[in-house]
Amino acid sequence: MIGLIGKKIGMTQVFDSDGKVIPVTVIKAGPCKVICKRTEAENGYEAIQVGYEEIPARKVSKPLQGHFKKYNSPFYRYVREFRPSYGQHIESVQIGDELKADIFGENETVSVSANSKGRGFTGVMKRHNFNGFISSHGSHESFRGPGSIGQCAQPSRVFKGMKMAGQYGNTKVTVHHLKVIKVDPENNIIMVKGAVPGHRNSLVTIHKEQ
Repeated sequence: MIGLIGKKIGMTQVFDSDGKVIPVTVIKAGPCKVICKRTEAENGYEAIQVGYEEIPARKVSKPLQGHFKKYNSPFYRYVREFRPSYGQHIESVQIGDELKADIFGENETVSVSANSKGRGFTGVMKRHNFNGFISSHGSHESFRGPGSIGQCAQPSRVFKGMKMAGQYGNTKVTVHHLKVIKVDPENNIIMVKGAVPGHRNSLVTIHKEQ
């Protein structure tokens, strides 16, 4: 899916022609530069590689510097690959092209990927939506605990995948079929209906679905 790298600005609301409130997420999308293209003949798959947020060479590792110099490209903080799908083709995209927010159109649908908010080490009630134990009638000591996690004699172990307390959040999450409400090509801003993963200023990738 051809798309852009951007940053989540935050949420707000807009009004449609009927005066109904639409909650939207504002995303700064691009501009991104096409660094190179992956082809079926050379790489075994098709994709375009784009860079976002130009930075000086001293902030780039030596291997990445070599990669950028190979394609006579500026140095970028973020690099991502986008594979074509939904009948898309990469022939129309050339190395060195600048991709901006205007590649998206209003009323299109997009997929947005980002790391979710990290919530640290949490219990089963917050992490897995457990109900918790009763708070009266003689209960004591364990109100937010997970309860039994297995048997004592057979099979004498805890099954894999058992829902328990642990790290919650800070994982890649993709939300599909988000409707583009508004595009501001001058400022490279797009507004999509609903919420997207991550906190303010977190890195997001927006994929075209059409």
